[in-house]
Amino acid sequence: MSAPSGNPVPSAPPSYEEALGINTNYPHPYPVPGPGQKQDGKGMNPPPHMGQPPPANNPVTVQTVYVQQPVLFYDRPVQMCCPSCNQMIVTRLSYDAGALTWLSCGGLCLLGCVAGCCLIPFCIDALKDVDHTCPKCSALLGSYKRL
Repeated sequence: MSAPSGNPVPSAPPSYEEALGINTNYPHPYPVPGPGQKQDGKGMNPPPHMGQPPPANNPVTVQTVYVQQPVLFYDRPVQMCCPSCNQMIVTRLSYDAGALTWLSCGGLCLLGCVAGCCLIPFCIDALKDVDHTCPKCSALLGSYKRL
């Protein structure tokens, strides 16, 4: 049987290699398993990487970094690690007149306490701003503003 054009009709379709034009005589890049080997890849070595040197067995240096959580400062001493001298400390408090102290003084003046009683807020620590300092290196660590 022959086709009308004169070419014989093939009995089976071409193989995958023939259809793609792959030279079947060329060696495969990966080892082809023999009849007694499994096809799951175990026991087969991958091809070596071309152009890359084999990895060197250098010792790995591990650096531990401790991240300190932000410290919230209020009107009480705080135990912490001082970022300036790296010592564990309990902060030392100092009180300064702030916005709440001055507003309290002005409010008392408006109420008629002008004979010196309006200065009472400057004697009350609960109305003042608080500065936290390190007792060892005297570094200012933080502040707590009342207003």
